[in-house]
Amino acid sequence: MKSSNIGGQAVLEGIMMRNGGKYSVAVRKTDGEIAVDVQDYHSVIPWKTPLKIPFIRGIFNFVDSLVLGMKTLMYSASFFEEEEGEALTEEEAAKQEKQEKIFMNLTVVIAVVIAVALFMVLPYFLSTFVEKYTSSRMAVTVFEGVIRVVIFLIYIFLISRTKDIKRTFMYHGAEHKCINCIEHGLELTVENVRKSSKQHKRCGTSFLFFVMIVSIIFCFFITAESQAARVLIRIALFPFIAGVSYEIIRLAGNSDNAFINLLSRPGMWVQNMTTKEPDDSMIEVGIRAVEEVFDWRTWQRENL
Repeated sequence: MKSSNIGGQAVLEGIMMRNGGKYSVAVRKTDGEIAVDVQDYHSVIPWKTPLKIPFIRGIFNFVDSLVLGMKTLMYSASFFEEEEGEALTEEEAAKQEKQEKIFMNLTVVIAVVIAVALFMVLPYFLSTFVEKYTSSRMAVTVFEGVIRVVIFLIYIFLISRTKDIKRTFMYHGAEHKCINCIEHGLELTVENVRKSSKQHKRCGTSFLFFVMIVSIIFCFFITAESQAARVLIRIALFPFIAGVSYEIIRLAGNSDNAFINLLSRPGMWVQNMTTKEPDDSMIEVGIRAVEEVFDWRTWQRENL
């Protein structure tokens, strides 16, 4: 299997697919129609060089993914807001768009702060209770990592219980199935997509799981005596942990090496919580999103 390098995410009743300099968002509206928006992709980072440097590019790609994810999620949500709201004038629409952009940027910042607090800072404070029973720094660091993974799994389990998230996870499954269908040389049809796997090594869920694991290694080298310094160093290391995790997930997506597949397996298991089997209407949305930005037939002829 060869990586197509196309990627995406599930949005509200739809799927976003990105391929190089373009991305599409396909949304199933309440009347059954599939609405599609195709846009040029522009990184929030104005410099191209950092996006090519290994370990550094992962930091910026992580930020880009958050911003694009929030933007496309708001786009998908707009279809359902329109049904409840009144028509806006051109001036009101422009004002609303500006407010939404501010809200989107603010939401991304808050999401990062909450993620760092929940998955980096909280596990550290919980792990300090173990220091009363052992003097082994390795034991404390591993316990901190275990707590981090447990919090992550509990978080996914809790959000998966809500109705809207369940449907989003079904669209997430459709996204993976479409990509797997292409990369395994099958024609992109509903029937072929349906029988493809809902797990993929380049998934964001696997990326986050790798962040949890890589953080254990990084935190082991934190030797500061001050508790405040330990917390600040953990926060400062978060971008670098994301950068390393990005390189691992990138390698996994482009390799069928037995060791790499073994390394990817825990993340694939976690995907069982974040991807669900989609129905055919969701698969149709995924196919539409892919075909708007990716000539899969040409890619298969040239690469498989």
